Amino acid sequence: MPSVIEELQATVAAVGAAVAPAVVRIGQGAGRGAGVVIGDGRVLTNAHNLRGDETTVTFADGRTAVGTVAGIDGEGDLAVLTVDTGGITAIRWEPAGVSPGVGAPVFAVTTPAGPGLRVTFGTVSAVGQAFRGPRGHRIAGSIEHTAPLSRGSSGGPIVDADGALLGINTNRVGDGFYLALPADAELAARIDALGRGESPSRPRLGVALAPAHAARKLRAAVGLPERDGLLVRGVEDGSLAATAGLRQGDLLVSAGDRALTSVDDLFDALRSPGSLVLGVVRGAEEISVTVELS
Repeated sequence: MPSVIEELQATVAAVGAAVAPAVVRIGQGAGRGAGVVIGDGRVLTNAHNLRGDETTVTFADGRTAVGTVAGIDGEGDLAVLTVDTGGITAIRWEPAGVSPGVGAPVFAVTTPAGPGLRVTFGTVSAVGQAFRGPRGHRIAGSIEHTAPLSRGSSGGPIVDADGALLGINTNRVGDGFYLALPADAELAARIDALGRGESPSRPRLGVALAPAHAARKLRAAVGLPERDGLLVRGVEDGSLAATAGLRQGDLLVSAGDRALTSVDDLFDALRSPGSLVLGVVRGAEEISVTVELS
């Protein structure tokens, strides 16, 4: 009867054999990250792995090809590339409505620089986690796991024991923990849109902000009443904020019917189309400023 170690060894080997052809390296040399073949002529990776509209894609057999961005979501840290995948079978993916639970086994697969393959084993340590994307936006709902990953592994997959996609590795948390975007129906819909060239375009207000605790101290320092909100430290010329009339020193206290206690509240409010009414404290006066997001 095989031991637990022998069973795990056999599973790791089987996962590697099944998944390896679909895992790619993004960028030249040691590469900037990883990716995974999700369909004929389509590779999925993280947006932060890219430095333009084209990149080198290196396949597990050593073949290289130039990939072109079909669609990119910088805030969600996802990108789909169009590239000659050479008939490689896409990773098996059956998007589910429920992510794996705490304790579920996961296998991370990546192709480091040079020949070979890296397959590591871990377990789900937490679910529903959040982190900051490359543009500062909060990305929620991630899977935290313990399968060790080397540098350049972001954008690669975690899979189950059958080689089915569970998530896309995206962010490292401290020592020994990693966050992956869950391969659920929501991710599938986003990827489909990116593959069609539908890159999301989210409004950008164009302000530099101080967090709420800093805003309270700064207002108190100049003799103004303390208020919770986001302090405008600068306004970009020609931005939506400048057009709407926001000024340096304004305190943003609400967006629509939402109180602004963190920058995430403002990011969420900016996702709504049309006009956004901001409650602003300017000195001791409270005013409303309308920002045309469209």
